[in-house]
Amino acid sequence: MSNIDKATVAKIARLARIKTEEDKLEPLAGELNNILGWVEQLSEVNTDNIEPMASVVDAKLRWRTDEVTDGAKANSVLKNAPKPEYGFFAVPKVIE
Repeated sequence: MSNIDKATVAKIARLARIKTEEDKLEPLAGELNNILGWVEQLSEVNTDNIEPMASVVDAKLRWRTDEVTDGAKANSVLKNAPKPEYGFFAVPKVIE
């Protein structure tokens, strides 16, 4: 098990550009040692016959054909336009 001391915590804090008070270094060292201990416990778990997963739920994606369409909703969208013209939104002229 690795052991992190105050000097190492101070160096990590300096590299990470985190201002840390001198009296906070010892408690941070203890916390980092606990975290590293948990990581070492995880490395003891046997994962030889376990397949990698992307999700905890065994779900398959539904495939659809890739077709280019206009969405077939132009008329319903244009119902929201204050003044549609020729199948488009009509907007006031901005530049003359």
